Amino acid sequence: MNYASIKKFDIANGEGIRISLFVSGCPHHCKNCFNQEAWDFQYGQEFTEKEEQDILDFLGQDFIQGLSLLGGEPMWPAHQQRLIPFLHKVKEKYPNKTIWCYTGYLFDKEIVDQMMLENDFTKEFLSYIDVLVDGRFIESLLNRTLYFRGSSNQRIIDVQKSLKSKKVVEYKLKKEGEKIK
Repeated sequence: MNYASIKKFDIANGEGIRISLFVSGCPHHCKNCFNQEAWDFQYGQEFTEKEEQDILDFLGQDFIQGLSLLGGEPMWPAHQQRLIPFLHKVKEKYPNKTIWCYTGYLFDKEIVDQMMLENDFTKEFLSYIDVLVDGRFIESLLNRTLYFRGSSNQRIIDVQKSLKSKKVVEYKLKKEGEKIK
């Protein structure tokens, strides 16, 4: 798996200060996507153990709230398989840090109802994800006032509560001044 970039000190892709990993490769090709260069699965550099260790080391800082996965498309099956061992290390070492994942796939219809049935690893991948922002970017639904998403069709989902209740549970964003765990 290649990655397009790794951003440290990211405040745009999840609550608090985060590290964001932008994977390369996306099948959706949303019109006017902000990261079109990452559509190409060969774009960027190979994601190796060195990058994993750099991210793990950086996550150790108290002011970093967690990791965000973006793309490209992190939920692409080959990306899930590659990221599972890494996400396991993140959760094992930093159980209180959150992992956010951005995907063009719909959580209920495409991930739970299709991907989880088609392969054995999506369930494990989701077990490491705290918050999922789902849905393709739709330019006609662009709303610059939304937090952590580009278009109004996209949802911010509490993955663990949703899996437990077997229905989509939207994630409740922290209010300004509220402590982020």
